[in-house]
Amino acid sequence: MVSFTVPGEPVGKGRPKFTRAGHAYTPEKTRYYEQVVQMAARPKIQRPFDGAVQIEICANYAIPKKTGKTARLKMIERIMRPLKKPDADNIAKIILDALNGIAYHDDKQVVEMHVAKFYNDTPGVIVFVDEIR
Repeated sequence: MVSFTVPGEPVGKGRPKFTRAGHAYTPEKTRYYEQVVQMAARPKIQRPFDGAVQIEICANYAIPKKTGKTARLKMIERIMRPLKKPDADNIAKIILDALNGIAYHDDKQVVEMHVAKFYNDTPGVIVFVDEIR
């Protein structure tokens, strides 16, 4: 199993943008975050897995500054969870796309996935990747 952490607030995959001529392109924020994911993953992953892969993604959001003590405790104990954007599926999409060619040859190899959103004192996305044998 390989794990790595992407620092900072979780970012979701942005919708494609279109030029006036109708050509689609990836938004700058999405391209930048995919590069951040790749920089976090490369030192930890020696070579892409060849077989079926399972992924676990734990998205940690910063606890809002104006949170009361009771609510903060519930957030830390994972009783209160973030019901805010980005959506869990968009977080998964950006992580999976960024790991193409690094953790696996193609994201079609991902046959099992779990995504969870939490509050934490340290925002970031923790990713676990393992080959299913």
